[in-house]
Amino acid sequence: MRISATAYLIAALFLAGCGTNANPANWFGRDGPEESVLEPIEATNPLIPESSGLFRSDPRERNQYEGSTIDAISDLIVERVPGGILIRATGRSATQGVFNARLAPQNEDELPEDGVLTYQLQAQYKQIIGGAPETREVTVARKLTDQETRDVRVIRVEGLQNALERRR
Repeated sequence: MRISATAYLIAALFLAGCGTNANPANWFGRDGPEESVLEPIEATNPLIPESSGLFRSDPRERNQYEGSTIDAISDLIVERVPGGILIRATGRSATQGVFNARLAPQNEDELPEDGVLTYQLQAQYKQIIGGAPETREVTVARKLTDQETRDVRVIRVEGLQNALERRR
């Protein structure tokens, strides 16, 4: 019994090194890499879009905002934060369904005119008539750095019916 067990052990070790089908390691398939078929290389890069995408579209089309000015401004708070100021405006629309609100600068460069920095509170609407005043309210904020507000004395936020301003 000892001789047969030793013989089986030596045979198993000997066959383990072989690349034949008698090798127990090859009984359930090979672990080595399979041969692959080479595919032809295309002349175009598949990571770069052909017609549209981030780099092909006009930035002015991508940044177009479909909102309109909100009806009334109910509150305006300008508070100091590290590195600048935070402008927080609350407005009330005539209908419910206000979403995607923002403070839009009056001029393109967002520069103050005679020390007055003016924004409009704009939002997009789903026309849902009626509702309590609280359900028609929206609050937005915008942070400005100290460099952007260096020449600003007054911050003004406009709606369709009124405007609020705060002095710095």
